Amino acid sequence: MIELPNISTEKIAFKLKPSAENLVKKGHPWVFENSILKQNKEGKSGDLAVIFDNRRNKFLAVGFYDPNSPIRIKILHANKAANIDTKWFENKIKEAFDKRLPLLKTETNSYRLIFGENDHLPSLIADVYSEVLVVKLYASFWFPYLKQVLPILIKTSQAKTTVLRLSRNVQKEKNLLNLKDGQVLDGSLKNEVIIFKEHGINFSANVIHGHKTGYFLDHRANRKRVGEISKGKSVLDVFSYAGGFSVHALAGGAKSVTSLDISKPALEIAKSNARLNSFNGIHKTIAGDAFEELEKLATKKTSFDIVVIDPPSFAKSAAEVNKALTSYKKLTNLGLRLVKNGGTLVLASCSSRVTPDEFYALVEETLQRKKHNYTILDKTKHDIDHPIGFKEGAYLKCIYIQIH
Repeated sequence: MIELPNISTEKIAFKLKPSAENLVKKGHPWVFENSILKQNKEGKSGDLAVIFDNRRNKFLAVGFYDPNSPIRIKILHANKAANIDTKWFENKIKEAFDKRLPLLKTETNSYRLIFGENDHLPSLIADVYSEVLVVKLYASFWFPYLKQVLPILIKTSQAKTTVLRLSRNVQKEKNLLNLKDGQVLDGSLKNEVIIFKEHGINFSANVIHGHKTGYFLDHRANRKRVGEISKGKSVLDVFSYAGGFSVHALAGGAKSVTSLDISKPALEIAKSNARLNSFNGIHKTIAGDAFEELEKLATKKTSFDIVVIDPPSFAKSAAEVNKALTSYKKLTNLGLRLVKNGGTLVLASCSSRVTPDEFYALVEETLQRKKHNYTILDKTKHDIDHPIGFKEGAYLKCIYIQIH
């Protein structure tokens, strides 16, 4: 492992406004800048923020201090005193790993070991692709703790290689201590593209330059399910990216799969991912704007047995929610025009600001307005390696609808 710097940290005492104090007591992991009543000194990124309650002046919580974010404190531990030391990190990482054990008993060697706040390790993502561990930091407050945490993550995952990824915001900071996005911290990497298995299906992830940590693992259970219902079917995979749904459908015996995405390079990855597996169906690709291309297909009266629509997040802020809902409504309408009678429409949303209730209500309202006879087969969330630890941690929702 490369030599990581020793960085000293301090403790800062905080008191919060009553509303924020109540949220922390209930387990919410974020404290915003405007929720702080007072702090005893200025701090730097990575200092430990110790919060005391207002009434009894007793320990309430401890978290990482982040002067670079409006979320000024990310809670690590609340309601009971704790030392944030190597043993504490070991316990948290073991708890996270134990939750993933059922998944690791399947033919799968790719998983999210740490899911940030949801695993009580805020702003830290750790994904495993076969024997490669990718650690992504969304805040520089992790720098002082890497020396403690990395060996535990490596030992737990049994990774032979560890890659560091840094979010854009972290990359913009001045003092990165010679740490770089895409840096190999431990072991060696002969090829930045790693082949891994997802329920027996082969995929690839570019762990150095790929989006996020190289792949999207959260939809794994939904991809498997689509594969299981695709035998002999025609499938349209919209916003296909690297072909997650497409490849499972082909491997599941689909007679034809069409992958639609705006990114030509992503579609090339989808084709190469498909070639990592044996299949007999036809794999077509369409490069273009999803809304425009779906309209063209619908105008030509093209139809499919299964239509999967899994768009990127449409609402990065509260101001974008209404626009996002309009986009989901358009996509639902387009999907309905493209799915055969007796076929299955699969609609997903990964916008955390659009709640599951809002999303499902919008879909059903659209179905009823179009006077379609339909059966809701299922509603699903993230896979097991993306546990939900707080309200904002639940972002993915997916609905399966059979059209009669």
